[in-house]
Amino acid sequence: MIEFLWLWIFLLLPAPWLARRLLKPVTPASQAALRVPFLDDFEQQTSTHRQTQNRRWLMLIAWLVWLLLLAAAARPQWVGKPIELPVSGRDLMLAVDLSGSMQEQDFVINKRAVDRLTAVKMVASRFIERRTGDRIGLILFGDKAYVQTPLTFDRATVNTLLLESAIGLAGERTAIGDAIGLAIKRLKKNNQNQRVLILMTDGANTAGEIQPLKAAELAANSGLKIYTIGIGADEIVKRSFFGLMRRSNPSADLDEATLQGVAETTGGRYFRAHDTAELEQIYTLLDELEPAERETKSFRPTKALFYWPLAFAFCLTGLLLLIQVRKKYF
Repeated sequence: MIEFLWLWIFLLLPAPWLARRLLKPVTPASQAALRVPFLDDFEQQTSTHRQTQNRRWLMLIAWLVWLLLLAAAARPQWVGKPIELPVSGRDLMLAVDLSGSMQEQDFVINKRAVDRLTAVKMVASRFIERRTGDRIGLILFGDKAYVQTPLTFDRATVNTLLLESAIGLAGERTAIGDAIGLAIKRLKKNNQNQRVLILMTDGANTAGEIQPLKAAELAANSGLKIYTIGIGADEIVKRSFFGLMRRSNPSADLDEATLQGVAETTGGRYFRAHDTAELEQIYTLLDELEPAERETKSFRPTKALFYWPLAFAFCLTGLLLLIQVRKKYF
């Protein structure tokens, strides 16, 4: 249907008639320094019936131009049928570790060794794209924790900022407790059954002002559920300088006990991702979380239509000008 946002504009419709009746006549053309032939000419008395009819038609066109201008000024728009927005009601915050250990290349993508952060970006990016209807936020942490993206339905922006993150951007150490505390602060204004934090790290808490387990207790009291993901392979084999094969554990610093305690305290789960395939499986499980109920939102698409009456008004005005020019010079 068509709606006018400023319908009161049509109250100006009789303005030209009122102006003609109430204002004093302009100086006669014979005494004027400059004469602009337009609508005044339409009022000249004619001696023939044909000229009278032409004048009436011209006045009718002039009034139509005025009506079209008012219609354009009233901001007409086409309003479509209501469209429901797919809103699940879940507020989901991602906390990603950017400490120096995330540069360990013990993950494989397309048969090529990549660092841990690259693997996290790839898998988490796909996860974000699938979370239609959720408000998603992004926390990056190292020596300190920072909100990179507040809660938003704009998944494209969250994805972009996640992909632009870099190792060491927040410092070399790991402040897990501060990341949890920051998530609590950002989510505390929402209902308890709607808040989830997914925390990904490959180490132990080595920085920050609050311990992870203490932060987990605060999260549990505020109704925040935390899913923790430990990242990193248990063993990698590297060739030494002398050609010998050397085995090492790149995840020796991973504090699984603390991560598991954080998850259990808040009613969440702890996951272990040794490689890219396991990380994908974890996010598939997380993707199956039941959304919390929330009132359905909808919107009605609109399309501006003011340019149609405006264009017709210009065309008719041009026609009037051509008629006046033709009448004067031909």
